[in-house]
Amino acid sequence: MTATDSALTALSQGWCALSLLHGRIEAHIERALQTGHGLSVREYSLLDVLSRQHSGPGGHLRMHQVADSVVLSQSATTRLVSRLEDRGLLNRYICDTDRRGIYTDVSEAGLTLLAAARPTNDAALRVALDEAARDPQLAPLVTAVENTVPAGLQGH
Repeated sequence: MTATDSALTALSQGWCALSLLHGRIEAHIERALQTGHGLSVREYSLLDVLSRQHSGPGGHLRMHQVADSVVLSQSATTRLVSRLEDRGLLNRYICDTDRRGIYTDVSEAGLTLLAAARPTNDAALRVALDEAARDPQLAPLVTAVENTVPAGLQGH
């Protein structure tokens, strides 16, 4: 095995550990949100992203920006938006200045559900991280997550 091979193996093992941590956290949060609020992680994420929009210049996200924010394809995001709109949690309307643009806002019902679900999400995340921290393979990643908040996510 060459130095390059062992570096790639270490990189691969690190990626596997990160993937495992992500999967455990997402599964834990998914169960909590479904049980407590009838929301999936993706639905919660979409409501959260859209709730942070504002009506000033550049305040509304285009669908590709929303898709990037919730890590879904544009078509999957559009289907998710439609499902939440059907549940009365989102509203869509035509942009006043660009008739081709469609804006999506969180409805009052969606904001109420999001506010109720946020403590559940946060508590489930804390529990999942605490459980993962007891696994020696995952503990360094948990520490990194806890000590690193990207500038764009501060205050979320």
